[in-house]
Amino acid sequence: MKTFTIEEAQSLLPVLESLLKRAIEGKRGVQTAESDLNELAQRIYFAGGMQVNAAGAARQRAELESHLKRVRESIAEIDSIGVQVKDLESGLLDFPCRLDDEIVLLCWRMGEPSIEHWHTMDGGFQGRQPVDERFRRSAASGDRPN
Repeated sequence: MKTFTIEEAQSLLPVLESLLKRAIEGKRGVQTAESDLNELAQRIYFAGGMQVNAAGAARQRAELESHLKRVRESIAEIDSIGVQVKDLESGLLDFPCRLDDEIVLLCWRMGEPSIEHWHTMDGGFQGRQPVDERFRRSAASGDRPN
């Protein structure tokens, strides 16, 4: 598992925020396309069948697939960096970090100006604690992540 110092994690935020925005926009596109296709299916069902604009329905389906691909690719790119997407909707990310002899998670949510919280592997968002000097001290002492 890749680990990050707080400085390394902080330096990645602009790229990660861009990827998150792309994934969130893609997710909204998926939701819109699914809603449109479900509405079409309901109209067909309640009308007892109807003539469908096949090209239009195919275009909607292709848009749905395109949006899904964008979401998957963005999340895969974040994952390949070594960062964990915990909640796409709120843009919640966790960065594995070595603190003393333990792996903890630096925690950041889109919209926050910097990484200011961490939690244990089991603690989750509800267990967030403020980043303290231990994180900065380990980075300053030259401890490098794996």
